[in-house]
Formats: sequence, C-alpha cells, structure tokens
Amino acid sequence: MAFRRRSPCCLLAALVLSLLTAGLGAGPGDIAVFWGRNKDEGTLREACDTGTYTTIIISFLTVFGHGRYQIDLSGHPLNGVGDDIKHCQSKGALVLLSIGGPSGGGYSLPSSRSAEDLSDYLWNAYLGGSRAGVPRPFGDAALDGVDFFIDQGSGEHYDELARRLYSYNKNYRGRLGVTLTATPRCAYPDQRLEAALATGLFSRIHVRLYGDLRCTWSARESWEKWAAAYPGSRIFVGVVASPEADKDAYMSQKDLYYNVLQFAQKLPNYGGIMLWNRYYDKKTGYLGG
Repeated sequence: MAFRRRSPCCLLAALVLSLLTAGLGAGPGDIAVFWGRNKDEGTLREACDTGTYTTIIISFLTVFGHGRYQIDLSGHPLNGVGDDIKHCQSKGALVLLSIGGPSGGGYSLPSSRSAEDLSDYLWNAYLGGSRAGVPRPFGDAALDGVDFFIDQGSGEHYDELARRLYSYNKNYRGRLGVTLTATPRCAYPDQRLEAALATGLFSRIHVRLYGDLRCTWSARESWEKWAAAYPGSRIFVGVVASPEADKDAYMSQKDLYYNVLQFAQKLPNYGGIMLWNRYYDKKTGYLGG
C-alpha cells in the first residue's frame, strides 16, 4: 500500500507501519476508517486521496425500522458524495454504509417486516438496485456493502436483515456485490450483534477496542476472543486516532503495535486496523493525516 509523504509529526506513525511491514512480513493489512462524523474532516475524496485507507465507512444511517429513513453525515452536503464514492472505488477502495451508530436512538428492527423493509430500502437507495419512488441520496453510485454498528436497542431481526442483504449477491453474477461487516463492542459477545454474526455472512468484524471500560486493560485478550470465535471472518483491530475520542482507550502507535498488533498479525484471520475516525486521524496524523 502506498502511503503519502509524512510531516515530521507523523514520522512515528510511518515508523510503526514500517515495523508492521518489515517486522512480521505481512504488512498492516487493510486500513478502514469511519467518515461522516465531522464536517471539518474534509471530503470523502480527500480521505481516499491520502492513499492510506483501503476501506471508507460512511456513517451513519441513524433512523430506520419504523417506516422512516435518515442519514446523518454531520453537516456534509450530500451533493458530490456520489462522485466521491465512484472516485474512491476507482482507486480500489471499498466504500460501505454503516447503519445504526452510537447515539440518536432513532433505529431498531421491531419485526421481521421491518427487517425486510430496511433491506429493500438499502438495496434500492444505496446499493445495486433502483425503484421508482425510492430516492438515491448518492445518485447512481452503488456502495459496496453495509456495516452493522448496532449500539442501541435489542438485537432482534438483524440476522434476518443480514440474510436478506446477502441474498442480493445473486444479482451480481459470480462476484460478491454486497459485503457485510460489523462493528461490535470489544467485550465478547456483543449481544446486539450475536444473532446476526451467527449467520456466518459477515466477511469482516471491526472490534472496537474503545468505548468500553471492561476492555481498557485487556484489549489484546478481548480481541483474541473475537478472532477465535469467528475464524471465517477477517477481524480488525478498532482503535481511536486521538485521546480526544477516548482518553482511557487511546493507544499511541507504538503501544498499538507492541501491545496488540504484533500478536494479532500472527493469527490467520487478522484483517487490519479500523480507525475511529477520519476527523481525528486528520487532526493528529495518527495514520492517514
């Protein structure tokens, strides 16, 4: 992966990435980042043009499950995002839409019908489908999949949603068109996502080693439980890019490598690093700058 030239304040990040590559021979894996949480983070195109991220997770679809749907991009104008999505995809980046989120309370799946309706909406509004009367916020840009960031309510019916979304892959004639990922809390298991993950349809799991005091002092052990539980999924190490995001869970690049990554990389289903989020990464130069 090509990383753009770093300023002196970012040399430690570059050093850690070189350690990952040279020390263990496998490289850091994929680098995913959440985008859409602060208008000062810059555009989606700018994030992709850093050359750092292999996956951009647009966040969040914060309202669903009761006949209403709403996307919240923290003040980013929707105009132009579709072109940026296609630009990122042309550079080989995967672009996903994350549903749910850590705040708001405007989402749930109260019934099987609501799971069916959400699947139909996501397919026609953001993925490869189209239907009269269903607006496409990003125009004709088709996202590569859906991330489940379910941090509120019960976990009921998300397994049904996963199966319905995955079933759309039959429309892609031999290539995977709807990638499913999940972003659970680090304490295993995450009860809200347990049933959905049991479907075995999630290719990636981004384990959040932050936002949960139960994991502050056992980040590596918590992550390894997830890796052992889902050997068929690629498991990502999810970290904050600034102590401003979570001062208790923040790890310097050096600590991240020596405390977690050098061990995680040795496991066959290690996937890479997930950063929360683009705004903090841009501000601190943690990895992307």
